[in-house]
Amino acid sequence: MNHQAIYNTHPAVKSIRGTDCFDADGNPVAITQSLVDAEVARLQAEYDSKAYARARATAYPSVSDFMEAYTEKEIGGSSTKWDAYVTAYNKVRTDNPK
Repeated sequence: MNHQAIYNTHPAVKSIRGTDCFDADGNPVAITQSLVDAEVARLQAEYDSKAYARARATAYPSVSDFMEAYTEKEIGGSSTKWDAYVTAYNKVRTDNPK
């Protein structure tokens, strides 16, 4: 995340090797640590604010479960799997609120 913060706050930086930053011609670029620290905090807050989305993505029922339940409901006329799918889907949303 520190590298991304440096690139975001210092557009002249094109590469980072260790703790040294360089422009496109390989010349050293001085960075302002307070700007980098503020950007790291902003990036971390943005990442943290999307935790619910990451949790939901792995918890939702699979697409194949959806297709099977939907097909059975539409073609087979049975809503048993569909009802179970909807229940599981809604549980994920309830367990991982925005």
